[in-house]
Amino acid sequence: MPKVDVYDIKGKKVSSIDLKEEIFGIVPNEDIVHSVLVNYQANQRQGTQSTKTRAEVSGGGKKPWKQKGTGRARQGSTRSPQWIKGGIALGPKPRSYSYKVNKKERRLAIKSVLSSKVSGNELVVVDKLPFKEIKTKNMVEALTNLKVEGKALILLPEKDENVQKSARNIEGVKTTLVNTINVYDLLKYTNLVVTVDTVKKLEEVYA
Repeated sequence: MPKVDVYDIKGKKVSSIDLKEEIFGIVPNEDIVHSVLVNYQANQRQGTQSTKTRAEVSGGGKKPWKQKGTGRARQGSTRSPQWIKGGIALGPKPRSYSYKVNKKERRLAIKSVLSSKVSGNELVVVDKLPFKEIKTKNMVEALTNLKVEGKALILLPEKDENVQKSARNIEGVKTTLVNTINVYDLLKYTNLVVTVDTVKKLEEVYA
């Protein structure tokens, strides 16, 4: 069973906590993580790219020249793809790239990344984030005390406006909730900062 230290926002160790083996101590399944990551990115695509076919471009009402006798190749319309300003043949049209993956696969992917964070010492557990006001300076100071360097994802058990708004202007720092967590963010941000309550909720949701 993995065991990690718990710190306060001043960077002082206050206790330690045991993490559930089945969530924070499994052998990461890289294939599943990759599959779920690709699914997430596909679902984010807008799919709004579009080209005009020969039916949608202007012109072409009259046959450019007669069928025979000119010595040139026969042409029926200036809207054909081979003409300048003609329609595009087989070009992209608006479509949806989204598809579904198995719920168990998504859960396994998240548990795999969480386990990787623990084994890579990239999980920082805080007893709580007692922000009484919205102040970016306080969040910067807390992350500095916790020795969080580089990109950081702050995972909260529930909405906390003071914490979320204090972190939103810090480059490379993002806050999210347990019920909106995704593999992309877990992989994008090197450090994962969680509270003790966050750990408990993760263990409830993914047990």
